Amino acid sequence: MWAVALAAGLWGTSALMRDPLAQVLPASTIVVYEHAVIVVLLLPWLIPALRALAAAGPAVIAAVAVIGGGSSALATMLFTLAFTVGDPITPQVLQKLQPVFAIVLAVVLLGERLAPRFGLYALPALAGAWILAFPDPLGVTVDDARGAALAVGAALLWAAGTVLGRLAGVRLAFMHVTVLRFTFGLPVALVIALASGASLAVGPAQVPRLVLLALIPGLLALTLYYWGLRRTAASRATLAELAFPLVSAVVGAGLLGGSLQWSQWAGGAVVLIAVTSMALNRSGPRPSGVHVPEDTPAARPAVH
Repeated sequence: MWAVALAAGLWGTSALMRDPLAQVLPASTIVVYEHAVIVVLLLPWLIPALRALAAAGPAVIAAVAVIGGGSSALATMLFTLAFTVGDPITPQVLQKLQPVFAIVLAVVLLGERLAPRFGLYALPALAGAWILAFPDPLGVTVDDARGAALAVGAALLWAAGTVLGRLAGVRLAFMHVTVLRFTFGLPVALVIALASGASLAVGPAQVPRLVLLALIPGLLALTLYYWGLRRTAASRATLAELAFPLVSAVVGAGLLGGSLQWSQWAGGAVVLIAVTSMALNRSGPRPSGVHVPEDTPAARPAVH
């Protein structure tokens, strides 16, 4: 679970590169280059990953296709667009809705069941994330909602990626899932860019940020994420991902000129306490939260 939380924290640094890029480049162009840089770096693992995928069966192939096309390319596109209509903090912390979607999908698709004490961690974490997201949690404006719609769409697709990544990780090595995510996502991102008429031209000043965006919150974070996801139930992993909005708020307020009300800082503290308490409780002799039935695929040993 610590690896999932660390990966989510790295995602929270993406605004340092994504926000300046989104002001000068189309969102689809940014996403194409994010995927292209990572695919080039992972080429040595591509053929073994494709062979493993072919042997994994149609369910895993479908899961990887959705992860690549939806959770990687399309979700990142929506997320990047959100930066063009709002501040650098809100689009990131709005991923707080991802746990709600992922918990439902984990129960439906993976057969995970929730222990009664799970709500003791989930509800405060979600409430804290909501307070962190908006200066006035009870008075969200139309402008807030416009960026929120894009961010919520990304959250839904990322939630599907969390659950389907857990499913794919049962049959594939975590590095294979990472390679296939970006390999499947690249052509989808390219088609979206070409269909929208976006230019693929970038200036020399944008190249360093594009590379850093691909390497740190992209490749490094996703590699850690899928390594940790294989050892963490999807509905617990998605709560560890609340480190994402927490780090995002700090980066946005401290480095990008965003501002937070005292209530938002309080919400961030609630998120941190809830996620930390859940992680500590998991290490005890009687962990609470999610119990994966022994006869489900998620409980079987991985086959490489």
